[in-house]
Amino acid sequence: MRRDTIADLLLDRAGDDHPGLRTRERTWTWDEVVRESAARARLARELRADGPFHIGVLLDNVPEYVFWLGAAALCGATIVGINPTRRGSTLEREVRHTDPMLVVTDEAGLRLLDGLDLGVPRDRFLVVDGPDYAARLAAQAREPYREPDITPEAQLLLLFTSGTTGASKAARCSQGRLARLGYANSGKYDVRRHDVTYCCMPLFHGNAVMGLWAPSLVAGATVTLVPKFSASRFLPDVRFYGATFFTYVGKAIAYVLATPETPGDADNPLTHAFGTEASPEDQAAFLRRFGCRLIEAYGSSEGSGLITLAPEGPPGALGRPAHAGVRVVCPETRETCPPALLDEHGRVTNAEAAIGEIVDVDGAARFEGYYNNAAADAERVRHGWYWTGDLGYLDEAGYLHFAGRSGDWIRVDGENISALLTERVLRRHPRIVAAAAFAVPDPRSGDQVMAAIEIPEGTAFEDLALPAFLAEQADLGTKGAPRFVRVSHALPATGSGKLRKKEIQHDGWRTGDQVHRWSGRGAPDYVPMTGEDKAALRAEFAANGRQRFLP
Repeated sequence: MRRDTIADLLLDRAGDDHPGLRTRERTWTWDEVVRESAARARLARELRADGPFHIGVLLDNVPEYVFWLGAAALCGATIVGINPTRRGSTLEREVRHTDPMLVVTDEAGLRLLDGLDLGVPRDRFLVVDGPDYAARLAAQAREPYREPDITPEAQLLLLFTSGTTGASKAARCSQGRLARLGYANSGKYDVRRHDVTYCCMPLFHGNAVMGLWAPSLVAGATVTLVPKFSASRFLPDVRFYGATFFTYVGKAIAYVLATPETPGDADNPLTHAFGTEASPEDQAAFLRRFGCRLIEAYGSSEGSGLITLAPEGPPGALGRPAHAGVRVVCPETRETCPPALLDEHGRVTNAEAAIGEIVDVDGAARFEGYYNNAAADAERVRHGWYWTGDLGYLDEAGYLHFAGRSGDWIRVDGENISALLTERVLRRHPRIVAAAAFAVPDPRSGDQVMAAIEIPEGTAFEDLALPAFLAEQADLGTKGAPRFVRVSHALPATGSGKLRKKEIQHDGWRTGDQVHRWSGRGAPDYVPMTGEDKAALRAEFAANGRQRFLP
């Protein structure tokens, strides 16, 4: 029988002795997963206070995260996935915005939150590796149950995403929507009972929860966990677990392909994977090297179901619109854009006319909105349409292609990085007069962060000591530092003194100004880019079939 809540899907797994969750240290049956979740659900109910029943979770991919996902489903709570790559005031602001009643974390998470005012008293932190956590759980009954008032509309997740205004947004996901995604994705990505699904993407991200955990729950497949993604440990993990399916985001595939190739790489159990931002060249290389088919798809934490997979389509295409309501339109006129005309490199020759925003004219009713952010809701739903905020184009055969993201956000390794935050951090430097941050395409997948800075005459780039300065900025996060820095004494500006950001972004690292590139690991530095360096980077784009992303 088809279930319409995650709570009921979990109860269907009670008594199921098939392995439900594995780490390198232990295996839990699905029945044990349900019982562990039930114990935490009772503890959450016991600790419930006035206000929204929101539980912030700041953990790596550990069993406790999965058990708390199940607990929230059974007791009617909402899990707020806290992103550990955020820092300082940005992290504080995001957590406070979601009004958590409890915070579940570990000692490492406590150190990250130290000194921040989250609006949650310290005695309402549950520290999973703390001295009293196990005893509190031991006092709870593990008999499977679900609260009787849970409906498909019950909010289960708040997933942080990004918008064009620079403010963090928490996308709502109900139990009903996640259950529907579980059924849809188990079919779309062929996740079955016999599969062993390898969860290496973070559980605070929609990719892992919507693309792996929910389909595994529907199918009764075995979920295997690793704390964090590691390219060097990827293949050993796959072999250890016998993993057949995994999900990925951003450059994870490129990182795995960058590991040394061995003759025995194809000797592994993987058959298929789902994700975003793997280039057609990387898809082909992954299939050749590991015997695993990568299924590229399109979606977001806010909406899904816009694209029908079309494996027969051209390389790089997302698929076909799922229904007639999915269109590419001019945002100003709402008129449908004409088909794109492509050159021999796949570049759009009529970009001004063909590239527009991807919309779903029938999708407004399915959009569940953002938490406590009416302005963001209004931005997403206009004229009764659902606006994705993503740019795309349809080719003459009707295949949909992704063309970037509208607004001021940069997609790095599957995470949206605020250009505005990077600009503000750079402007704190006493010798930087003006700064613009923007996306430049990565030669393998997704984007990289680039900045253009204006410094006074007589000041050299080396005088800035920029790597040390950026390392001191607690709110920058781990991915917001620019990988390229253009240095100028007079950046292009309008008559009113505003930087011509579109022009600067168009030039990218191809500008005639001096450009420094992030280099090294551990304690990286910036090194000047030479003409030979730029030629080599262009060649890397060509080698990966991505020269169409260069103007």
